Amino acid sequence: MNLNELLKNIDCKMITGNINIDIKGISYDSRKIQKDFLFVCIKGTKVDGHSYIKEAIKNGAAAVIVEDEVVFTNEEVTLIKVKDTKHALAGISNIFYGEPSKKINLVGITGTNGKTSVSYYVRDILEAHGEITGVVGTLGYELTNEKINVKKVNPTTPEALELQAILREFIDKGAKNAVMEVTSSGLLNERVDFCDFNIGVFTNLSPDHLDIHGTMENYKNEKMKLFQKCKIGVVNLDDNIAKEIIEKSPCRFITYGIDTDADITASDISYTQTTVSFKVNYKKISRELKVNIPGKFTVYNILASIGVCLGLGIDISKVLEFVPSIKRVPGRLELVKNSSNKNVIIDYAHTPDALEKLLIMARDITEGKIVTVFGCGGDRDKSKRKVMGMGAGILSDYCIITSDNPRTEDPKKIIEEIEDGMSIVNSKYEKIIDRQKAIEKGLSILGDKDLLIIAGKGSENYQIVGSERIHFDDKEVVERLLG
Repeated sequence: MNLNELLKNIDCKMITGNINIDIKGISYDSRKIQKDFLFVCIKGTKVDGHSYIKEAIKNGAAAVIVEDEVVFTNEEVTLIKVKDTKHALAGISNIFYGEPSKKINLVGITGTNGKTSVSYYVRDILEAHGEITGVVGTLGYELTNEKINVKKVNPTTPEALELQAILREFIDKGAKNAVMEVTSSGLLNERVDFCDFNIGVFTNLSPDHLDIHGTMENYKNEKMKLFQKCKIGVVNLDDNIAKEIIEKSPCRFITYGIDTDADITASDISYTQTTVSFKVNYKKISRELKVNIPGKFTVYNILASIGVCLGLGIDISKVLEFVPSIKRVPGRLELVKNSSNKNVIIDYAHTPDALEKLLIMARDITEGKIVTVFGCGGDRDKSKRKVMGMGAGILSDYCIITSDNPRTEDPKKIIEEIEDGMSIVNSKYEKIIDRQKAIEKGLSILGDKDLLIIAGKGSENYQIVGSERIHFDDKEVVERLLG
């Protein structure tokens, strides 16, 4: 594609060289640059692309986009200076892949908790309705019965280049819809700039990622950016900031909730260890539903999913018909079946709010004791460790504090910070750094009616220790130990 065409939505501060050249590809990784590629220098937390310009040119870059002052003498390479290379990357990628978000129903889901579950529930309902739907998020990039040829780089919301490539591939493979998790980090780093969202969803807000955003106000403001980019907002009216989102956003809204007078509500909620039953109310329609996934937050996630499908124009009667077809998401409230008949649930809960809601749900469905195995990730928001220790200590009968992904931190120190919260509430606990041994101990003390909660990693099949990623899967460990 012609470089001049790629730059049509970009405010260029300076151009040196020819922009009437053909660009065969784009990369922000100098190692992936090939002949006649465009190299975009973006700044990460550990690596600055500006440091790799010479390598990119050596590998064949025909043009380079920078935001810093850069001097090089290669007259055959075009140099373009912009204010913000991440924003430029998003705009250029959007054009390179043919503005894919304008050719597909794009749904973005933001909030502290529930993003993954809502995205998969929406996918299940839309596919039951006969619409091919792709998913982008924590668990990867999925399209039913199709392999997506884009490597997963970022944990949840892909960098703009990968995101636009994924959307293009979804379209080329027949997808009508794309449902994606939109993180505060993704919004902060402009990964979804130039995306044309049909629907934006807000699930909830509770403390998280303060190591990145500094304050809850900053964190909230990043989340709210999504509703400047979408046509319809689907918002949890039970959350404290819902009204602020509605007041400050130009889009039309569909609201949902349990405790407030929202557009879509749930009532008469009842739980078992494996199901939740409730009544959905929308306008003059009231329908009883039963889903094979327990928990009050399951109800919230289903209400959000209903709101998305209504926003996409599907009749409420059809939506409610397909809700019971939703499936459990791997690593989210996953009940591990085993021949020993032990009650074990694995969940991704890794924030104070998510862990609290998980344990409250567990209390509702458990006749016996609750044993909780959990830890906190290293090199992440330290402020939540003590709070999670307090919450787990209050709501569990016994806790085993262990390692999560310690990364470059000493796992013993992380555990001690969690222990500070445990000590305040005088809870019963022990510390076992080795996660496998912690799970083994939790299983060994489990009575017939007790429930073991293993929280924090969900479907992750690795542990990050130092800079090394080691294979580790909570579910695999449980299944192996229980035969």
